[in-house]
Amino acid sequence: MLEELRISQLGVIESSTLELGPGLTVITGETGAGKTMVVTALGLLLGGRADSGAVRSGARQSRVEGVVATGSLTGFREAVEELGGEVEEDRVVLARNVAAQGRSRAWVGGASVPVTTLADVAEPLVAVHGQSDQHRLLRPGAQRAALDRFGGDALATTLAAYAQSWAELVATERTLAEVVGSARERAREADQLRFGLGEVEAVDPRPGEDAELAAEETRLGFADTLRTAAETAREALSSEDGAADALATTSAARQALEGVRDHDATAGELADRLAELGHLLVDVAGDVASYAASLETDPARLAAVSERRAALTALTRKYGETIDEVLAWAEDGAKRLLDLEDTDGRISELAERRDRLRSDLGRHAADLSAQRTDAAERLGAAVSDELTSLAMPHATVTIAVTQQETPTPETPAGPQLLVDGRWVRASVHGVDDVEFLLAANSGADARPLHKGASGGELSRVMLALEVSLAETGSVPTFVFDEVDAGVGGKAAIEVGRRLAALARTSQVLVVTHLPQVAAYADRHVVVHKSSDGSVTTSGLVSLGEDDRERELSRMLAGVEDSESARAHARELLEAAAPERACLPEGQGRG
Repeated sequence: MLEELRISQLGVIESSTLELGPGLTVITGETGAGKTMVVTALGLLLGGRADSGAVRSGARQSRVEGVVATGSLTGFREAVEELGGEVEEDRVVLARNVAAQGRSRAWVGGASVPVTTLADVAEPLVAVHGQSDQHRLLRPGAQRAALDRFGGDALATTLAAYAQSWAELVATERTLAEVVGSARERAREADQLRFGLGEVEAVDPRPGEDAELAAEETRLGFADTLRTAAETAREALSSEDGAADALATTSAARQALEGVRDHDATAGELADRLAELGHLLVDVAGDVASYAASLETDPARLAAVSERRAALTALTRKYGETIDEVLAWAEDGAKRLLDLEDTDGRISELAERRDRLRSDLGRHAADLSAQRTDAAERLGAAVSDELTSLAMPHATVTIAVTQQETPTPETPAGPQLLVDGRWVRASVHGVDDVEFLLAANSGADARPLHKGASGGELSRVMLALEVSLAETGSVPTFVFDEVDAGVGGKAAIEVGRRLAALARTSQVLVVTHLPQVAAYADRHVVVHKSSDGSVTTSGLVSLGEDDRERELSRMLAGVEDSESARAHARELLEAAAPERACLPEGQGRG
């Protein structure tokens, strides 16, 4: 429940605080005083779209804060704490700033959060209904959405299952159309793949073969040069002609140091190292000799290697930088060829999937229609009962749930489904057209709302509908912004009585211009307007009983000191007193 609303620098409101509580709170004031700014402030607090034009002229930013009591809000406290916000004495402060330059910021329990997060957290707290809803609910899509909301969780589950299957069907039919339409291109691609795979198969390369052959070709091409270098190195290490070589020189150095080993231990260590070097030189000399002996000129092998490399190069020019890449291309190409060669099988598979999804959708659509029809009967009855309480005792609201039949298609495709033996037009929302109908009097024909209702009747129908929808949910606070427009006289009294009845179980905030509605309030707040000749400001003032009488007389007669208006105001307050919401012990009125 909202306990307090603080507004600063928003529209004509410079700085005001609105204290709220259980029951019915009404907000009144002269035209242009800024009553709708209260609803605007609530919209910002609920994460609504920010309009920098609403920032008070000359101010840097607007700020709205709301104090929410968490006592009866299941899961709200946990949601706030998960965001890093604080809950103090079972209360949470929500806040929203809108800068004149357009930047918007939001806080939940003192923690800075994105505006979308504020909207998610605050959405379960308040439901706002305004005059714009009257026009919105005249649209078929909005009427269908309202009926679905009334249908509850069971209908929502069926609708979600239908929507998922619908998305799968759309994707499947799109893929099927692409496969059928691209059959020629797929055949051309398959031929190209067969040719390429045939070339690779004919050469039959091994992984890494190109690198191995390149090394072998270089070695064979320079065999004479390599052999000469190897023999020269062997002669330098171990000469067969008795010339000075590395082994002889090393041996002489070791013997020289061996002769003085007894005189200095360091000389002995060096002699030992030279001995190790001599052994190593012997090994290296043997390896060099073996390498020189292995180098033979083989023109036939060189020609074979060059020819094989040419075949491999032909592949790498087309299918990859290396033979490994060529082999990877061949593997992927073989898989792709299997898919392309199975075009008929792919088409058959997609067609079977399409038919299965259409069958599933037909069942989901039938279930959805049945649930909507049941919900339509219950919602129509609930709205009609509400209208009885709103001085329209003979009015009846019915909700038609119909389908639009289509010709039987040669091949099922597009936005149509077979439901209960009939082909009907379909969409992501199902196969139903939903329309609200009103018979304003006994015996009158039921007509669409935009054709069968006057302005006042439409206001009452919309209020009855909103109340019926509101009572199916768990939203603790309801805000009505002049939904009583076009209503007057006895009907206005009935609107006030109905809002008071709703306020017995929920917190209700109403912006109204009707004294008959305001008389039923547990709290009456007036928006005062003042001006210094250049700047207009508004403030929110909670009224006591005497002040309420004066405000009601102003609303009745346009002046505050009319005795007849004051008498009428007292009469309204006295008549409404027994039906005001029953507040807890200690909660005062005014």
